[in-house]
Amino acid sequence: MVTFLAGGTGTPKLLDGLAAHYEPAATTVVGNVGDDVEIGGLLVCPDVDTVLFARGGELDRETWWGIDGDTTTTTEEIQSLTAAAGLDDGPRFLPDDRQTAGREIARWRRFSGVGEFMTIGDRDRAVHVLRTSLLDEGHTLTEVTRTLADAFGLDVDLLPVTDDPVASLIHTDEGRMHFQEYWVHRRAEPTVADVEFRGAEAATPTDAVLTALEDDVIVGPSNPVTSLGPMLAVPGVEAALRETPVVAVSPFVGDEVFSGPAAALMRGVGYEPSTAGVAEAYPFADAFVLDDADETTLDRPVVRTDTTLDGPADAERVLDACREALEVVEE
Repeated sequence: MVTFLAGGTGTPKLLDGLAAHYEPAATTVVGNVGDDVEIGGLLVCPDVDTVLFARGGELDRETWWGIDGDTTTTTEEIQSLTAAAGLDDGPRFLPDDRQTAGREIARWRRFSGVGEFMTIGDRDRAVHVLRTSLLDEGHTLTEVTRTLADAFGLDVDLLPVTDDPVASLIHTDEGRMHFQEYWVHRRAEPTVADVEFRGAEAATPTDAVLTALEDDVIVGPSNPVTSLGPMLAVPGVEAALRETPVVAVSPFVGDEVFSGPAAALMRGVGYEPSTAGVAEAYPFADAFVLDDADETTLDRPVVRTDTTLDGPADAERVLDACREALEVVEE
């Protein structure tokens, strides 16, 4: 049995090679919730949904966001009405006194539907309507995620790291903003001064997650700050990782990152933006998989391969290296 920690697109890409090395039915994927965001009253879970759509055969693999071939009629109509009404079309992050209004799960991550800044497809939006409605009925996020996984025919067990709300808030030279505003709307332009995982200190990992973390763990080539950081900030998660074999795939080749804002975020929180910085951020990792071209020397076992992830064959190769690294750890 094996457990993957999933944030961003790195782990979903790695999972394309799963069947060649692991039994999907014996595989758990634990998803980051720090990127979760509410827009217009609907809870969007980007990292969980990327796995949901990818394993369900529905993901738009050009953008690695949303459902392939989806229409965007609702988003376009919202934008049209916003313009016609003369309203500000930028992100409208709700003020503190409105963040905690309504149901408990809606806090520190709420945006008005006016000025919708994330393109959400119509089928994709239906997922968020169903998710939010089931939460309003009193179901936990874990229960709702499993319901959606059944609907998409997933062959792995997909779990949010916690049922409690956590929000990745980026403190920048232009003020505090939710990660989605920083990354999607501002394209990581503001300078990062710090990153806060609001709510994490009061969150608890679910029993299902703690059980899954007793198995071997593979950390995909994810952003250490906002993809893995919110999970590690939930009390009990990092402690559990220290007690089980963990292999991590670096999202860097030396000091060059494959994609995304990892370098800027790591620099902003005081880590060197490099493989060496990733190793510092992951003291619980027992071994690493690095790219052949990465000459970084670490104080833990290293297995090298081509860590490019452009399709199933690449994913199988990188997962083979992960298995080799786990075998070294368990010797």
